[in-house]
Amino acid sequence: MIKEILEKFLNGDLLTASRMMTSVENGDSLAWPIMREISQYTGKAYVVGITGPPGAGKSTITDKMIHLFRKNKYTVGVVCIDPSSPFTGGAFLGDRIRMTQAIGDEGVFVRSLANRGELGGLAPRAKEIVQILDAFGKDVIIIETVGAGQVEADVINIADTTVVVTVPGLGDRMQALKAGIMEIADIFVVNKADREGVQDTVRDINMILDWMPEGKWRPKVLTAIAAQNKGMQEMYDAILEHKDKLIQTNKWQEQRCQRNKGQCFSIMEQAVNSYMRRQVEEVEKYKETFENVCEGEMDPYSGAEKLLKELFAVADILKLS
Repeated sequence: MIKEILEKFLNGDLLTASRMMTSVENGDSLAWPIMREISQYTGKAYVVGITGPPGAGKSTITDKMIHLFRKNKYTVGVVCIDPSSPFTGGAFLGDRIRMTQAIGDEGVFVRSLANRGELGGLAPRAKEIVQILDAFGKDVIIIETVGAGQVEADVINIADTTVVVTVPGLGDRMQALKAGIMEIADIFVVNKADREGVQDTVRDINMILDWMPEGKWRPKVLTAIAAQNKGMQEMYDAILEHKDKLIQTNKWQEQRCQRNKGQCFSIMEQAVNSYMRRQVEEVEKYKETFENVCEGEMDPYSGAEKLLKELFAVADILKLS
């Protein structure tokens, strides 16, 4: 069955690709076998992350970037992270309706993902969806995060180039530019630059960048009015410039090595967590330890130590279901 799915997928079948994404997003039984099989076809796409506060114009900018990449003959995958619907758990806003450039373009594949309560601006299976688009042959993959704040910086764990979009008039400007969001940016775009205070925002960003360590890539600070297509070519050029710099200095491969290592740890953590929950809920002797902890007959640290010693003596800990 996996062989048949993979054959259709590699032949460019859109429905198969979409179903694979749904399977992975939902954690179906085929999810991990699928990811194992396609991993050999990944590693070619360039990943661009677009993040920033709600209302900064991320979807409009993403739409313009799709147009520019397609104009230059790149195929494009887009992953839009939306807040979860309180009723269905699915993507609430559906960014696809706002990306007019992508409609009817066979060179573009747009997927909306619900963040499902994740606090880092992404969705639980965003990394895997990006890998599927990569294996599907997309040259560039754009990730648009859900509206991000000071700590929602997980996009850096996936993107090769991270664009932080902000706007003038966010109130306390320095509060809006906390270290976490400052440190992930490879490019800053101050959008809606027809508003009052744009130069103050640019100055504040540059002032903070002046204090950052020398020798690293200094993020470009650009201004734009995305709705009028102003500043979009400059942003596109900056993305390609950063890509070239990463390749020239071998940072691209270094970053991907670290991300693959991080993903390996993440998979192990998921497996261990799933295994422990299955065991303590199904095996009577483990339930007894929890009961002792609940009743105060054993402290939590001793209980955890006892369970870990017993659990990890079992051979099937790497079962991923």
